[in-house]
This record gives sequence, C-alpha cells and structure tokens, in this order.
Amino acid sequence: MELKEIHEKLVKGIKDYFSESNIGIAVIGLSGGLDSSLSAKLVVDAIGKANVHGILMPVKGLSNEENVKDTIELCKLLGINHTLLYINDFVKEFEKLNWQSKVAKINTAARARAAILYHYANTHKALVIGTSNKTEILLGYFTKYGDGAVDIEVLSSLFKTEEIELAKYLGIPQKIVDKTPTAELYHGQTDEDELGGTYAEIDKILKKLEDKEQVDGELAEKILKRIKDNEHKSKMPYFVRL
Repeated sequence: MELKEIHEKLVKGIKDYFSESNIGIAVIGLSGGLDSSLSAKLVVDAIGKANVHGILMPVKGLSNEENVKDTIELCKLLGINHTLLYINDFVKEFEKLNWQSKVAKINTAARARAAILYHYANTHKALVIGTSNKTEILLGYFTKYGDGAVDIEVLSSLFKTEEIELAKYLGIPQKIVDKTPTAELYHGQTDEDELGGTYAEIDKILKKLEDKEQVDGELAEKILKRIKDNEHKSKMPYFVRL
C-alpha cells in the first residue's frame, strides 16, 4: 500500500475502536523515541489533539534529558497537553526487595509507567495507547504488564522499517526519526544490540517467516529462539479449563 493509504487505514481503525468503546480520550506514554511519537501523531489524527494527553515518565539519572526536551517539543508540534513526571520515587521502594534481579529491576520502571497511565485513564475515562510496532510484538520485545499493558496498539501492523517510512511521510521531526532505538533500560542500552541485529535485518527475517519461507543463519536462530521464549507474552493469561 501507498503511505497515504496506510495512514488513512490506521486512522480509521483507531477512530472505529474509540467509537466502539464509547470513549473519546486517549493517554499515551511519551519517551522522545520514534514509536511513541508516531503513535501519538496517529491518535491525534484520529480523535483530535484536544482529546490526547501525553505523559513523560523519565528516570532521573538514567533517561536522556535531550529526549525529554524532544518530547515536549513534539507535544507542542502536535498541540497536545502533557505531564512530566519523574518516576524515581515510584520504583525506589522495590530496591528493598532482596530477591530483585537485574531484569526485574529494569522491568519495574516499565510497570510503574503502566500503572501511572492506567491511573490517569481510570480518572479521565481514557484509553491507554500502546507504542509497540509489529517487529517488537512478534519478537515479544516488550515488558509483560509494562509497555505491553495497553488498550490499543496503533503500530501493530507496521514493521519497524515500515514505521520509519510512515513517520517521515507524516512529518515526525527528523531528529526523532534518526535516533538510535533504545528503551533506556540501562546506560548504553540499544534495541539492536539487545536483539543482535539491525531492524532492517530482523524485519527481513520476520517477513520471510510470515510468508512461511525458510530462514537460516545465526541471527535467524536468535530470532526464532526469542519468539519461542516470549510466546507466553502474546497468549496471556492462560486459562486452565476443565
């Protein structure tokens, strides 16, 4: 499909879901990255800027302050209201737990953000907007009950490489498009380092898998293992039946 048609279909899908839910307000966590920026743009196009609220939830000392500035500029560009809330106090109590692993500590921030978004949603009768693209969803590259806890995933039909093209078409600031993808889980963390390959390489493999084509190589093996290991994330919860 042409980018214009993709945009129109995504906007219609978002509109339809809000209409079916009988809810007219959206809340979205914004990080200054491409995923959340494009998601916000699509929702604004669907339900109007007055009905979208962005919440910035950085961790002081970890999150890049430049990303905070970029997010505030994006909110001004889109015309949406925003709240800036550092979440250090929300996660520090978990450090008292003597069983906390590195992975658990990393995921705590994502789950704190989800709790804050749903606190806003409950208060304002809003829907929580997801920011995961198709690549991340297929790989299970998200935190269970963290950034995976949402009401609607607006990018779920777009691979990361497709998302980049749509973002350029829709005028997302180039400095956001050009950023190295990172969830800022720890200092120096990047998505592609964790995944073991570039998004272009990963998307190529995922598209072959989607078309039932054979894949091989070290990266393909890593991807297949990741998909298998994270399968539980897309099938939750599991209901035990009699």
